[in-house]
Amino acid sequence: MTTLFNKLHHICIVVHDIDKAQAYYESISVSPWTAYPPLAEYEELNVPSKEGFLTLKYRMCNLSNVQIQLCEPSAAPSPQRIHLDTKGEGVFHIGFEVPDADAAEAEATALCLPVLMHGRRTNRTGFDYYDSAKGGGVTLLTRATNLPGK
Repeated sequence: MTTLFNKLHHICIVVHDIDKAQAYYESISVSPWTAYPPLAEYEELNVPSKEGFLTLKYRMCNLSNVQIQLCEPSAAPSPQRIHLDTKGEGVFHIGFEVPDADAAEAEATALCLPVLMHGRRTNRTGFDYYDSAKGGGVTLLTRATNLPGK
């Protein structure tokens, strides 16, 4: 049995205007929001466009049981930009927490779940986006959270 998708971490929503979306959520008492840490900390990146990835704007809100992420893509090419332009605002991916990003990627590969995008920090924490939208309706992601000092 796989452990890839056992621990829900976040839901990522792509939006045209991150300030407007955040204001809406705050108006219905979904807060507080913080900026996502810099994406430049990923030393190993396999993404369609590095510029598109590095110019994504993210904000996150940690609720008691899940994190909500808002993502505003720039005009630079990215899967998030393509999603926004072709499908409109909405859920781009569902993220799951794993203890080891590399082990999760190997497990997904063994399950014949192709990796769409991949990023790792120096300490090997990071993310993998999987090619799951056609079969499951949404892109799935696994992430090992960066824990400073570990």
